[in-house]
Amino acid sequence: MHTILKSNTKTVTIGADKPFVIIGEKINPTGIKKLGQALVDQNFEYVKYLAQRQVAWGADVLDVNVGHPQIDEAAIMPKVVEAVLSVVDVPLCIDSNEPKILEAGLKVTPGKPLVNSVNGEDKQLATVLPIVKDRGAAVIGMAIGNEGIPATPEGRLAAAGKIIERAAKMGIPIEDIVIDPLVMTVGHNSNAGLVTLKSIELIKKEYGVNMSLGASNVSFGLPDRHSVNSAFLALAVQTGVTISITDPIKLGSSIRAIDLLLGKDANSMRYLKYFRMTEKLRAEEAAVMV
Repeated sequence: MHTILKSNTKTVTIGADKPFVIIGEKINPTGIKKLGQALVDQNFEYVKYLAQRQVAWGADVLDVNVGHPQIDEAAIMPKVVEAVLSVVDVPLCIDSNEPKILEAGLKVTPGKPLVNSVNGEDKQLATVLPIVKDRGAAVIGMAIGNEGIPATPEGRLAAAGKIIERAAKMGIPIEDIVIDPLVMTVGHNSNAGLVTLKSIELIKKEYGVNMSLGASNVSFGLPDRHSVNSAFLALAVQTGVTISITDPIKLGSSIRAIDLLLGKDANSMRYLKYFRMTEKLRAEEAAVMV
């Protein structure tokens, strides 16, 4: 099954038989004070810098989130989208739980974008899915039910099924649904990774949809998070995850290596090209810092 995203000139195909798709996570002010202040000041040069840097380091799609308490998010979202599109041309993932903010971003986003996200709560399904349908977008469905995040793989499968069923009733094709089976930190619950991996197995077997993860959640609160994130991502991709909202600068090399090891890189060409490109980028960035 393939999920297709488009910008004005680029098409990204998500699928188990395709290279892993990276959604750059950095255009999100959560935890990035400099970006938050830039949004408050409506100074979009830093937004442009983040967009260009992530694409340079291998992001196939860019997540755009403007969640900040000091701004009118519905007013700022279109301006951020336009700033991003002025410097890169990749498909976008419009990221908000608020319908009016999603609509504001989708209105100025060309091609076929991704919406992040909807969950299995009745209110969310009723408000977000019509927006996705009207725009002809794809959407990430988080495996959350009315009672919150299910503790078991079977519960997450049921939540995913509810989202897929509701979307189908609205005429949204199953290939436009990307399910996030959710990952919690193993520092809090040592079985959290296993629950997610089993959820991926069940959802893949039952529905065959593309799946996404915020892989870095697994390592929250632990030392050497990069090692934990890389290891978990390798397991998740092998199990059925095909896309992730993540940091291409930190995990791009690991993802290229995973694709290589899973036979998705003929003659190692993508891995070698990425290695040479990132060596050049590191040298350029080091020279700027001197």
